[in-house]
Amino acid sequence: EVQLVESGGGLVQAGGSLRLSCAASGFTFDDYAIGWSRQAPGKGREGVSCISSTDGSVYFLDSVKGRFTISTDNAKNTVYLQMNNLKPDDTAVYYCNTGGVWGQGTLVTVSP
Repeated sequence: EVQLVESGGGLVQAGGSLRLSCAASGFTFDDYAIGWSRQAPGKGREGVSCISSTDGSVYFLDSVKGRFTISTDNAKNTVYLQMNNLKPDDTAVYYCNTGGVWGQGTLVTVSP
């Protein structure tokens, strides 16, 4: 059974940074595409970033380009989302996802 557990969310002031972690189990971490999505209050879910192990390609939502980075630690079966220069519009529940499986989410709140 594939399981994803996110952590690292919290309250931060605008301009601050957070690093989200997603610990994965139940699948081969070196043969995957895994990513992060978010859902802001009253809005739909949107893809933020993802990374592919097959070619190392990455994707970022336009509004986070230059501020967020995605990385993996295959030994720990963990994917990270480093978020810098956070803005109030980044406030959302952030979810890790792969192959149709979603974690429980972690809340990020950015104050003005």
